[in-house]
Amino acid sequence: PPQVEESVLTIGKFHSLVKLVAFSPFRSAQSALENINAISEGILHEDLRLLLETSMPAKKKKALLGVADPKIGAAILEELGYQCQTGGVVAEIMRGIRLHFHALVKGLTAQSASKAQLGLGHSYSRAKVKFNVNRVDNMIIQSISLLDQLDKDINTFSMRVREWYGYHFPELIKIAPENYTYCQLAKFIGNRKELSEESLEGLEEIVMDSAKAQAILEASRSSMGMDISPLDLINIESFSSRVISLSEYRKSLQEYLRSKMSQVAPSLSALIGEVVGARLISHAGSLTNLAKYPASTVQILGAEKALFRYQCLQGPEKGNEAGEGSRAQILGGAAEGPGVVEPGEKEAEERPSGSLQLPGRRLESAWGLSELLPLLPQASEVVAEVKRKLEKKEKKKKKREKRRLEALAAAAEEVENSVVETEENDTEPKKKKKKKKQELEAASEPEQNGLEEEPVPKKKRKLTVEAAEEEEEEKEEKKKKKKKKKEKARDSEED
Repeated sequence: PPQVEESVLTIGKFHSLVKLVAFSPFRSAQSALENINAISEGILHEDLRLLLETSMPAKKKKALLGVADPKIGAAILEELGYQCQTGGVVAEIMRGIRLHFHALVKGLTAQSASKAQLGLGHSYSRAKVKFNVNRVDNMIIQSISLLDQLDKDINTFSMRVREWYGYHFPELIKIAPENYTYCQLAKFIGNRKELSEESLEGLEEIVMDSAKAQAILEASRSSMGMDISPLDLINIESFSSRVISLSEYRKSLQEYLRSKMSQVAPSLSALIGEVVGARLISHAGSLTNLAKYPASTVQILGAEKALFRYQCLQGPEKGNEAGEGSRAQILGGAAEGPGVVEPGEKEAEERPSGSLQLPGRRLESAWGLSELLPLLPQASEVVAEVKRKLEKKEKKKKKREKRRLEALAAAAEEVENSVVETEENDTEPKKKKKKKKQELEAASEPEQNGLEEEPVPKKKRKLTVEAAEEEEEEKEEKKKKKKKKKEKARDSEED
């Protein structure tokens, strides 16, 4: 409130509210550092205990103690039984005590108080950042970052050496595809025309293969590369030697990182490997931060870009292992203490830590065979279900094809039947005409093929002949009429 703030700022009003009852100075700077460290961790120091026991009233229930830090207030209540209050008015009174402290204590000036506060602040900060030489996670973070940068630089420089020296000896790229070996060969060979049988021994030492050394010698004799000047060769050899030195430094840096990880976090190294453990520490910021993370957060760290290609923290079990290993290292003390987690022989064999080192290569997963075996029955069930679905689809497809073919065949039969019926209808009148002619011929010729037929009466014979003649006359008349119609049609067309 404004009234409390005003009474705190003015020294006269503050003196009327607050009186100094007891004051115990620190014996030395080391004692002051121990007291402030204990307060920051919520521990009741012996000096503070002695001051409270001698200065506080005997009746603990009536006394109310104002404390700035709730953690130290809880410790006082638990060990001494005094009721403590934090926040609110207590905070304003504490601010006034800090502001007018030199006026409350006799013989203390504002300048000496500020110097004492500054010295204590420096010693407290130094103690917080002070570290053990054998357990330095900062060095691990820098080493793994430098290792990644070296990998990128070495790959870039090696490609530059290949392009540069490839103008002179292009066939060497296929014979020696490894970057480090290629740079060594470029430095050793120089001008390819100077290679001879005497150089075979030196080539074998670099390539570690006599057949490859012989292939390099033969390729140099029939190479399609251009000639190169001595000055250009000097530059190429100088650049190749720089790339070689960088590669060798990378190897030594990797060994240094392994030794540091075995000192700083042996449990984490044994569980997931030195390089991957170093990457986790680098992403977390420190080993302490990594120890504070739950398993789910460690899994998210493992899924980030820099760690994703290693596939080392798949599943909650790996996150739990990494968290337990880092916590054991932080809380367990020295590397030889009880905090070190030592995995069994079988677990160590299943986890190929050596294969999780160089980026860009095909790396093995940290899953063991024993962890994958329970998943096999589920996988086989899924495959069987997929096969069943595919077979059903195939059967349905065959049925649809069969029905389509049957429908086409039925349609074709209907078309054929209709064609046959029309042909029969066309042939019927011709058959009738033939029958009539045959009947007439039989009537007119009583004897045929040497057989005698019964005599037909004269009246009937006359009738049949007359009927046949009449039919013929009618047909002739019809033909004449048709001819006349056709002639008229022609005449009209001509007109």
